[in-house]
Amino acid sequence: MARVVIVGSGVIGLCVAEACRRDGHEVVVIDRQLEARDGCSFGNAGMVVPSHFVPLAAPGMVALGLKWMWNPESPFYVKPRLDAGLMRWGWHFWRASTGERVRRAAPLIRDLSLASRQAFVDLARDGLDFGLVERGLVMLCKTAHGLEEEARTADQARALGIPAEVLGPAQLARLDPDVAMDVAGGVYFPKDCHLSPARFMGALLLRLKGAGATFRWGTEVRGWRVSSGTVTAVETRAGRVEGDEFVLAGGSWSPGTGAGLDLDLPMQAGKGYSLTLERPRQLPRICAIFTEARVAITPMGGTLRFGGTMEIAGLNEDINPVRVRGIVKSVPGYYPAFRTEDFDGVRPWRGLRPCTPDGLPYLGRSSAHPNLVVATGHAMMGLSLAPITGRVVADILGGRDPGMDLRLLAPDRFR
Repeated sequence: MARVVIVGSGVIGLCVAEACRRDGHEVVVIDRQLEARDGCSFGNAGMVVPSHFVPLAAPGMVALGLKWMWNPESPFYVKPRLDAGLMRWGWHFWRASTGERVRRAAPLIRDLSLASRQAFVDLARDGLDFGLVERGLVMLCKTAHGLEEEARTADQARALGIPAEVLGPAQLARLDPDVAMDVAGGVYFPKDCHLSPARFMGALLLRLKGAGATFRWGTEVRGWRVSSGTVTAVETRAGRVEGDEFVLAGGSWSPGTGAGLDLDLPMQAGKGYSLTLERPRQLPRICAIFTEARVAITPMGGTLRFGGTMEIAGLNEDINPVRVRGIVKSVPGYYPAFRTEDFDGVRPWRGLRPCTPDGLPYLGRSSAHPNLVVATGHAMMGLSLAPITGRVVADILGGRDPGMDLRLLAPDRFR
């Protein structure tokens, strides 16, 4: 049994802690924030999406991003600024946005996503209550052009063994009769599912505390102690935390937190927003994505959450009302029963997603330190891939083969 010190208590950190606890390790979780918080793991869309096998860095995304960045209400926005890290990140993003890169990455993302989905099912069967709903997801397309593009994605999905079905408006109405839709059609992915992220985090936290895991809240990392290449301790404001194995799972803050460890983790924080209607006019049965608007919609109990945007603006947690307005304005176009006034007085949530230049997470041992594992950079897939990330880390620490070729996720790939 090893003493495993995990830096970061987001969904990745907690799933790593749960998997390590199951392996019998002593677990210590360190987080710079207090326990009561609303970070990126709490207010997201709660989707588990094997359908999302195409990484963010894909053909056409650079041109689309350049087009969108001049519209502050657009789904993707890069705040112009003189920043060497942003320019380097953009260079690598451009280089990674190729068809060949996507073809190599898609089977791995598929395998990780399907394994993670099954892990969520297993956790629910094991008594963890987080509102898992296995009804699939529909990509709603407002335009015929958007439907054609999604139909091509559906073809790729089926080629990878992921079920997908192209539906017209009448078929969509039968699939989800509880919400009126004004769309050209959509693509239904029956393997996708959704849950309540806050309930999932709360249930994991309670289970870990009950199992004896140690949590050090409000504990900021100030440095690391290394001896002959091996990490021996984390230096914090509250003192030194020693361990046998260390896991860096600090989300968007990982590059700064890992300073001094000879890591090279290009990362940008991608700010996303969500708004939750407590009493929506209509309540869909199935989660959905407004394809052209890039807005995700998730029923959570009796509430309805709308989330979206990707704002690259640094480690800035301020709420930009213009970005929020872009989400709100899109809703009546797809769900005509809703009005923009429905969102009056609704407090927006925001979170910073850790985005790597190639859209793939950093997952694996660091070549610089034999007892350091990096598990971060999951961007919009953090919740969806969290359970499998935890299992992979536990396999690595236990010297077991994870059963997948993880070389595309190597933490040192941008050296």
